[in-house]
Amino acid sequence: MKHAEFAFPGPLRDKLVAAILDGSKTTTSGLLAEYELEGEALPVVGVRELVLDSAGAGVAVIETTEVRVVPLSEVDLQHALDEGEGFTSVAEWRTEHEKFWHSAEMRAALKDPEFTVDDTTMVVATRFVIVERIG
Repeated sequence: MKHAEFAFPGPLRDKLVAAILDGSKTTTSGLLAEYELEGEALPVVGVRELVLDSAGAGVAVIETTEVRVVPLSEVDLQHALDEGEGFTSVAEWRTEHEKFWHSAEMRAALKDPEFTVDDTTMVVATRFVIVERIG
């Protein structure tokens, strides 16, 4: 089974995994550029993935229910709310995601120390449901 890893191991991943497990996180956002760089296929509706925590342990199985590839400027409020991080507006969602996408870790992962996003940056907006909790 394919693995789903949210953010990098550490406090942010722990927060996101907790939000998945408590049901408040049902969407996630990734950069199309990251999928392309890694040669990774985009998520597919119906595919199940094992969610890994920061220690690399499987904590749940999720199933993808929707995948949209949209410019950053077109991410909608419902998607932002369903990220489960307490965002109350698209602007707040975008500010926090830009901090992550512009972080040294993310720029290193993208192999571009100057990487920045703008309104035209393509985002992979994915919706999922938990189908099984582990442990």
